[in-house]
Amino acid sequence: MTAKLIEGGPIAEAIKDQARRDVEALGRAPKLVGILASDNPGAKYYAKSQEKACAEVGIEYELHDLDPGSSAADLKAHIAEINADDSVTGTILLMPVPEGVDPREVQQAINPDKDVEGVHPANIGKLFYGDFSLAPCTPYAVVAMLQDAGVELKGKETVVIGHSEIVGKPTLVMLLQSVMESPTVTCCHIATRDLALHTGRAEVLIVAAGKAGLVSGDMVREGAVIIDVGINRVKVEVEGKKKTKIVGDVEFEAASEKASMITPVPGGVGLVTTAMLLKNTVECARRQA
Repeated sequence: MTAKLIEGGPIAEAIKDQARRDVEALGRAPKLVGILASDNPGAKYYAKSQEKACAEVGIEYELHDLDPGSSAADLKAHIAEINADDSVTGTILLMPVPEGVDPREVQQAINPDKDVEGVHPANIGKLFYGDFSLAPCTPYAVVAMLQDAGVELKGKETVVIGHSEIVGKPTLVMLLQSVMESPTVTCCHIATRDLALHTGRAEVLIVAAGKAGLVSGDMVREGAVIIDVGINRVKVEVEGKKKTKIVGDVEFEAASEKASMITPVPGGVGLVTTAMLLKNTVECARRQA
């Protein structure tokens, strides 16, 4: 069996199209502020990509580049100023934060109505009541891709690998939101024994562990739907030269021979996650309008 690709591009474009219409309906451009306190090249690149994505839908973007030696108190004081600034409708804390700073502590200082990542305890808590209006972007993307692909989840054996606060746990809660239509969900993690036992019975497999090649083809159930959240940079040799390649947590080629549907990496969940950030930014602006 050759798996059908669940491509992120078309789904992301549909979300962005709706965001453009929503921005026009607001009558005022939302303004997203990114807070960067790092010299990390990846973080700087991510900020640039955020700025570009915002421009595509009419959202203003402003990067606040703080001292990489900032303390938690410094970051929270800056966030307090942003919270009080009515011109700013959304805030995002870019990772990594300075050494010794607890990112959770700093994120909790963000006004919940300006929390475009949906990671503030107030917004995470709402997930338990089925309110996904400001859900974490990656879990939101996972659910949207399953829905767009027409995957019937009711009662399905579903395995989520990873239990982080921003991906694994919120994904579990979102999958279980329906009283009558939810799948039967198992969460696997670093302490799970015999991972292949669980993946081998998964009709839907969501992998968000951040480890390249964690799930090999022989661990996949025939006909499974696979959502690969992982984004890993690995070195490969091409014509005698070492090059960097982006891969997921699943061995794509081997798994594609057994799965019925699979997301590519890159070109899958990551694109939809970025679109969900825009959707959340509009929602934050709507709350404050």
